[in-house]
Parts: sequence; structure tokens; C-alpha cells
Amino acid sequence: MASVNKVIIVGNLGRDPETRYLPSGDAVSNINVATTDRYKDKATGEMKEATEWHRISFFGKLAEIAGQYLKKGSQVYVEGSLRTRKYTDKDGVEKFATEIRGETMQMLGGRQGMGAPSDEGAGYAPRQAGPAQRPDSAPRASAPAGKPAASSGFDDMDDDIPF
Repeated sequence: MASVNKVIIVGNLGRDPETRYLPSGDAVSNINVATTDRYKDKATGEMKEATEWHRISFFGKLAEIAGQYLKKGSQVYVEGSLRTRKYTDKDGVEKFATEIRGETMQMLGGRQGMGAPSDEGAGYAPRQAGPAQRPDSAPRASAPAGKPAASSGFDDMDDDIPF
């Protein structure tokens, strides 16, 4: 049986990225991204918010890009997979941490701090599922006088073929 481990996050950074380098020279950047769910409380009828924080790790060239261009408050789109790792804290207690291993990252929003005005939410537009459909602008030919309109497409094609 096939399985899928895919995560998509669109949110804002809670602090600047932490970038470090492994002994091999590869870059690792960690970011914390907040996503907020807005809903209407059924009991009171008031709008409420629930914020979740997601720890995301990037590796290699993507880590260098994230460390260089992302800042606290930046809006970001991330695709990746969930990873759980086990570690021992300073008191000797074994703990588990679940994080997202970022494989794709897209910076959203304006270019704050780069001399351009901020456009909240600019840059993210979901793609349409297929090609845009246009209404047929050419008028349909009607059956010649004396001939009934044909129900199949081949019966009325005797004179209309342009070649």
C-alpha cells in the first residue's frame, strides 16, 4: 500500500531564521512559522482564532536562501514532509520533536525592507485547474432552407468544408 507524507504551510515567520553550517559545509536553516485558523464559536457566536506554530528545517542551497532573504514577519509558502527525531535534553531526559523538512519554499507578500512598498498577500495566486474556457464567439451555422437540422455532426457537413 502506498503512503504519502506531504505538508503544505502558508504562514508568517515568528522570528528571523537561524542558519548554521554542518562540518561538511552544508547549510541548515530553521524557521518557525505561525498559521492561524479563524472560526466562529458555535456557543457564543463570536469569531475566535487558533494559532499553531510549525518548526521547519531547510538544507543546502534552500537553507542559504531562507537565511538570507526571510525575516521575522515574512509570509512564506513551504512544502515538505514531517520528520520526528529523538534527542536527549540537558537533564538526560529523552524527548521527541516533530518538524517539517522543507523541500520547496516560496516567499510571499511584498519586499519589505528592500526599498519597495509592501503588498500584503501579493505573489500568491492559486493556479487554475485547467485552461480558461472562452465562450464560442462564432455564430453557429443553421441548416439550409428545406433541410432539417441534423442531429449528428456528419450529416450537415456536405457544403461547409472549406477545402
